[in-house]
Amino acid sequence: MSTEHILALLISERDKLNRAIEALGMPVKRRGRPPKNPLAAAATIAGVKAAPKKRSGMSAAKRKAQSERMKAYWAKRKKQSA
Repeated sequence: MSTEHILALLISERDKLNRAIEALGMPVKRRGRPPKNPLAAAATIAGVKAAPKKRSGMSAAKRKAQSERMKAYWAKRKKQSA
């Protein structure tokens, strides 16, 4: 066997091994837009479901106060434009 033939066999074997390593080691590529949080993406690939975030929300009193502030703000804006 010539040196060129042996070299070609070794290169083809290396390419096969590289493809096998990539197939086993790399996660499957997702199609579409990537997620904002890369850790959440890693969890979904691993099959772990992330816990939903709890929203703190506003109390009824804070919501009412905010509503009154916005009503006053928009009334003032409407008065200025007229």
